[in-house]
Amino acid sequence: MLWRRRLKPVFQPFFRTWWRLNRGMTLGVRGVVVNDAGEVLLVEHTYTHGWHLPGGGVERGETAEQSLARELVEEAGVTMTAPPALVGIHDNFVNFRGDHVICYRVEHWSQGEATSRGEILAVRWVDPALLPPQVSPLTRRLIAAALTPLAPGARLDSTAPFGQESET
Repeated sequence: MLWRRRLKPVFQPFFRTWWRLNRGMTLGVRGVVVNDAGEVLLVEHTYTHGWHLPGGGVERGETAEQSLARELVEEAGVTMTAPPALVGIHDNFVNFRGDHVICYRVEHWSQGEATSRGEILAVRWVDPALLPPQVSPLTRRLIAAALTPLAPGARLDSTAPFGQESET
């Protein structure tokens, strides 16, 4: 399925143009899934390079939490057993000014079988202090935000731009 990575530069501009014309805003979710050892779950897609947090687009008629639950099962076989904790709502304006990502921390879950076929190349648990170099700056920031405790009354800066990286 690595052929998807080779075709991505050809087809991605067409999909992004369609999204801009047909949707005023796109919304995605990402889950920072944490195991008992304090490691975080990362996935490697067949269609893009690097390690990423599991997640994806929120479909019409879904809540963000429903979308996260669906994506976790599809990509990694993870079933949430309690509601996730909201980390923040972030913009991802590098490729599309209307793209937003909701990030959740998932601590209560059970392991099952992934249902997606052909989308995920590998699944890996990683110590957040030893992230592989193929983890994008955006993914690093989301992990840091999910694992950094905030002082009472403090807020995450969800409007800070992520830079020139993209998760899509």
